[in-house]
Amino acid sequence: MLTSNDIKNGSVVVVDGQLWQVQEFQHVKPGKGGAFVRTKIKNLTSGKTVDKTWNAGAKLEFATVDRSEYQFLYRDGDEFIFMDLTTFDQVMVPASVVGNAANFLLENENAQIAISDGTPLYLELPPSVILEITYTEPGLQGDRSSGGTKPATLETGYEIQVPLFMEEGTKVKVDTRNGEYQGRVTD
Repeated sequence: MLTSNDIKNGSVVVVDGQLWQVQEFQHVKPGKGGAFVRTKIKNLTSGKTVDKTWNAGAKLEFATVDRSEYQFLYRDGDEFIFMDLTTFDQVMVPASVVGNAANFLLENENAQIAISDGTPLYLELPPSVILEITYTEPGLQGDRSSGGTKPATLETGYEIQVPLFMEEGTKVKVDTRNGEYQGRVTD
């Protein structure tokens, strides 16, 4: 059995029979008293995030989680179908597990999926993806400054704010963690 000293970002621990993923952790050694580990953990079934503190060296149950590279094939209603790139097995991932990542998923894109006991727990995308703008209002002449933004719809249907000079058909780099525009991509 592992202890609270073995906690790392991304670890999955069992608390009260439920799986929780460590989002952030900090080992604290105050000048007075015993050391402890302060964490921010996310419930993998409900999505709820809470702060939890353990004494240093406290015994914890870590869940066995297999993370593998998968390729997104298609969406079937509320299910996302992925293919394991090593075994070529197909996995159905519910929309509730995919969450906001659906805004950035295109067919044939790769993602990391964490699976425990045959159940998909969460999905990790690369930090940024390249998507094409399918609709945006035309920019006006002279709108080349870097101050203003306008809404633009991406090929996945997700809407982001882009600089005023952006046009339809332009490929942009988008941060998958917060959905923000990062820059224009030239081929």
